[in-house]
Amino acid sequence: MTGLTVGVDVGGSKVLAVLADAEGAVHAEARHATPPHEDAPGVVVADTVAGAIDDLSREAGRALDGLPVGVGLPGMLDRDGVLAVSPNLPSASGADMAAVLAARLGGRAVVLANDADAAAVAEHRLGAARGVDEFVLVTLGTGIGGGLVVDGRLLRGAHGYAGEIGHVVVDPSGPRCPCGRRGCWERYASGAGVARLAREAAVSGRLASLVAEVGDPEAVRGEDVTHAAAAGDREALAVLDEVGWWLALGLANLAAILDPGLFVLGGGLVEVSTLLLPPTRRHLAGHLEGGERRGVVDVVAAELGTRAGAIGASLLAADAERGPA
Repeated sequence: MTGLTVGVDVGGSKVLAVLADAEGAVHAEARHATPPHEDAPGVVVADTVAGAIDDLSREAGRALDGLPVGVGLPGMLDRDGVLAVSPNLPSASGADMAAVLAARLGGRAVVLANDADAAAVAEHRLGAARGVDEFVLVTLGTGIGGGLVVDGRLLRGAHGYAGEIGHVVVDPSGPRCPCGRRGCWERYASGAGVARLAREAAVSGRLASLVAEVGDPEAVRGEDVTHAAAAGDREALAVLDEVGWWLALGLANLAAILDPGLFVLGGGLVEVSTLLLPPTRRHLAGHLEGGERRGVVDVVAAELGTRAGAIGASLLAADAERGPA
């Protein structure tokens, strides 16, 4: 079998490795938990990536030593492969990941990208944004990441940091973010944001049925709210409506800057897109500058699900192997 590449998506809570072909078909995959800490920046992350590739080799039933590897990393990854800052992967902040990964993977060809950029590539070529050359991919996971596609190309910025949309401040007096500032968008509209808003609702006396089931308002999790909302619990649905309001606020700010034709929502929260998309679309219509005169900017769920980042990383590895078009 030829034309295969390895794609690895390193997230705040998991590492996913896939063996994929040029059409994005996944032939094997392996998952690992993201390491919580380490002594030397980037080394344990590199070890985990290597371990995931070893597991992928076993799942595929073949050696993968000669195949190019693409790795998507969360945070501010510069054009030289240095992960300057990664709020949701602090163990690798400051690491020269290009050098660390190359050393750990035996010198094989490794292509690095921001994880949301990789997901945007996959959705553009194979998923929800096929044929759309002006769109924003918003990954809703532990935090919020962004992939910005303008004129059919990734917008990377002067240093490679474009797309750190989760750290746009929407409330300067809001909760502290792992990045060190207060009120970042991802504190309200990511998986962590759902969990925080759920706990606040429970502690304030809302979500009575759910609190009775869980037994402690402080123990209510985001997953509890989404499950209750799926079952029709009105108070849980109200929490997701609040999440949709905050999500729409950030999307409206992005629309004012970029004027995209489409927003694509990916990451772990895409699994509850049937619950989250309706309130997001409704609130976005009210937040957008120009209102009805502007026209609709649609919001859709990513089609490649949580595999998008890993598939996109594999596509970027294949691009690099082919060389300039």
